[in-house]
Amino acid sequence: MSFGSEGGSGRRGRIFDDLAGMAGGAFSVMAGLRAEVESLAKSQVEIMAQRLELVRREDLDAALEVARRAREESAALAARVAALEAKLAPAAEPPAAEAPESEGEEAHPAKPV
Repeated sequence: MSFGSEGGSGRRGRIFDDLAGMAGGAFSVMAGLRAEVESLAKSQVEIMAQRLELVRREDLDAALEVARRAREESAALAARVAALEAKLAPAAEPPAAEAPESEGEEAHPAKPV
């Protein structure tokens, strides 16, 4: 009777081997399908990004860096202009004590425009 039980386990072994082979084949098909779906999804996203005129993260980071540098340079130039204006301001205004007054005429303040 042991002969019959060995034959049964031999068939089961082959069935399991066949099932394992089919599962392995299915996994490879699924892996290929997954790669194809990912590729298709990526191309669709790129098409949508182009239609929406979206930019890549690297391009955005580069533009933000340029803007940051421009703001820093603008602030530095504004500080230089303020310093120069402060330096020139005393030379542009004549002292109040030396303002000439004509005889019989009163000093007229400047009229606003």
